[in-house]
Amino acid sequence: MSGTVEARLKSLGLELPVPAAPIANYVPFTRSGAIVVISGQIPLRDGKMHHIGKLGAGMSIEEAQQAARLCALNILAQLKAAAGDLDNVKRCLRLGGFVNCTPDFTQQPQVVNGASDLMVAVFGDAGKHARTAVGVPSLPGGVAVEVDAMFELGS
Repeated sequence: MSGTVEARLKSLGLELPVPAAPIANYVPFTRSGAIVVISGQIPLRDGKMHHIGKLGAGMSIEEAQQAARLCALNILAQLKAAAGDLDNVKRCLRLGGFVNCTPDFTQQPQVVNGASDLMVAVFGDAGKHARTAVGVPSLPGGVAVEVDAMFELGS
């Protein structure tokens, strides 16, 4: 364990997973100068997909928020791989949330709060970010949520 940010994670009862390998022809993150862009992360834990389902068709908002939180934890694992240490992160710039839902489901922002709330809990004010929360008809493996991100690293 290193640094203040990982100590905050531990105080929240969370541990960074091993960063997931890509499942198609892409890289898990790219870095240009001080900007790191993290590819979309799904709710994987121990190599298995979790939170399979569709909002508006049986999955609760609370379960989907947990899915978004797990996506955010996977984002942080990729970010640590990119930055070397989470204490090198200056701020979270943006999250993009994709919610697997029926056409009449309209609470995507509440679902993606699961990821946003974790970023603020971990980084404080530096975790506040711009965001998108959109509904989609399906996601890889039938998961409920996918989240991508952009961060700025310090010098």
